[in-house]
Amino acid sequence: MVNIIIGILMIASFLGLVYYCVKGYNLMVSFFIMSTLWVILVLVGNALSPVPSMEGTTILDVVKTVYQGGPENYAQTILVNIFFGAFFGRVLMDTGIASTLIRKTVELGGDRPSLTMILLCIVTGVCFTSMTGIGPVISIAVIVLPIFLALGIPSPIALFAFMGSIMSGILLNVTAYAQYNGILAGIDPRFAEEYTYQDYFSFGIAAMVIVLIVVLSISLFALNRSKPGHAWAATTGRAQAEIKDAPWFSWISVIMPVVLIVAVKCPIILAFIISSLYALITCGKMKDGFTNVCTMLARQFTDGATDVAPMIGFLLVLSMFNKAAVFAAPYFESIIGGIFPSSPLLLCLLFALIFPLGFFRGPTTLTGCGTATAVVVLSIAPWSIPFIYPLFSITTIIPQHMDLTQSWVAWGLGYSKVASKDFMKYSIPAVWVSGILCCITVYLLFGSAAIAA
Repeated sequence: MVNIIIGILMIASFLGLVYYCVKGYNLMVSFFIMSTLWVILVLVGNALSPVPSMEGTTILDVVKTVYQGGPENYAQTILVNIFFGAFFGRVLMDTGIASTLIRKTVELGGDRPSLTMILLCIVTGVCFTSMTGIGPVISIAVIVLPIFLALGIPSPIALFAFMGSIMSGILLNVTAYAQYNGILAGIDPRFAEEYTYQDYFSFGIAAMVIVLIVVLSISLFALNRSKPGHAWAATTGRAQAEIKDAPWFSWISVIMPVVLIVAVKCPIILAFIISSLYALITCGKMKDGFTNVCTMLARQFTDGATDVAPMIGFLLVLSMFNKAAVFAAPYFESIIGGIFPSSPLLLCLLFALIFPLGFFRGPTTLTGCGTATAVVVLSIAPWSIPFIYPLFSITTIIPQHMDLTQSWVAWGLGYSKVASKDFMKYSIPAVWVSGILCCITVYLLFGSAAIAA
């Protein structure tokens, strides 16, 4: 009975977090409060009715694991990849490679709104297979969104298509893989020991294509049924045309990190460094003398770190919450443990059904309350890592990057003057349909070997 009461209180606190997110308050603070509340509930629950997983664990052990061990482990395994990924994103912006690709895409599409939107979404998705952080998003958005609007695409459709294309790229993003695999490795070390980006790559390609098709289908359907929008801020697109283009042979740097990691098994950080140097050399940015080049590189790394600084703070606090969720798992299992089946097919169908719960950092999202769900799911059966990782990656990435709590979505709503409800009427069906198709894909590709030998 104690476990059930504690579990109910934890679920109630999560509902409070959802309300907090909807109101637009700071997520870093909210997850610190949630971590502390769950630690208190875990300690009270274990004092009243000890659970086997807490045997031999003192109060000090719990506190150290949550508030010290969580951020330390996260920094060692994930944050360095994020910093170098952000640095690479800055290089792509400063060299003009990203903006050149967008301008060339617009020239190819001409004055045909549908074709231009399709091409720009594809290019944006490819760019974000390696770029990360709100800085690169904003830098690309202030080019792409005015182009969409100049073509008469209504702002809600333009914002939805742009954010959806970013989300598709994140499904193959190297930094995102390191982040989510690191979260799961905190629960089960097998994720770090037995699973690599190369193992995930083929599914990431499939998921990216599925999501792009869904986003573009909804966007084109909505565009055909809508009235043309007003071409505000179209001068931004024209101003970009006056900037010198990056040479064509530098464009490959956009996908070079992915190619290096998959083709030659290059370490993630080294792949970002090599790709950055290639971009800088081919764009003539390394000719200003040693001192100036060093200053430029330092500035780009600093700017990249600034781009991801709010995310870093949130992720460090999230690591505390993830550790607290591990201790909280027995109490969640007493409430929702019977919901999750041990059949791979039924588990995929269940995740497809509850996919929208990933909004507002919900119970299927690893960057939210999904860590507790992952602990419960992993305790049900000896799942194989190649089955579980793709499942949790899609339930995290797809809703999170179309969610109002995502920093660049919130920025985009303000920039494009789009109401939240107008954006969500496209994003919710897109997320759900994409989730269903991706869950089916997970089962078809990995379901036969979902239970580890």
